[in-house]
This record gives sequence, structure tokens and C-alpha cells, in this order.
Amino acid sequence: MFLAEEAVEKVGQFSYFDLVMILFSVIIAIGFVRLILAKDKNLFAIGFAFVCLVIFAFMDVLIVLAWTGYL
Repeated sequence: MFLAEEAVEKVGQFSYFDLVMILFSVIIAIGFVRLILAKDKNLFAIGFAFVCLVIFAFMDVLIVLAWTGYL
């Protein structure tokens, strides 16, 4: 039971890996916009970037909710 309580306390704490995840999300978003605006469209790359962006955005939302204590 003690380990479970300790794990719950660590969930809401700040980690530098959270900033890395947000940075990757921004980089993926920039790449996605560049793929959309490109003259020659690569549909596979656009789809892959979109899926990655959705997953990383969802993780960013979870990170921010953990920071604020709502998670």
C-alpha cells in the first residue's frame, strides 16, 4: 500500500521529460504544417504526421492535467 501512495504522489510532480514531450509536439506540428503547405503532397507522410500529432497532443493534455492536479 505504501508503494501505491508514493506512486500517486509522484504522478502530479513536474518532470523535465514533460518539457521534452511538449517540444516534440511543437516540432511535429511544424512538420505537419510544412507537409500540408508543400507543393508536392506526400499523403503517407501527412497521415503519419497527423496521427503522431494527435497522440502527442493527447499526451500533452494529460501532462498539463497532471501538473494542475486534475488527473
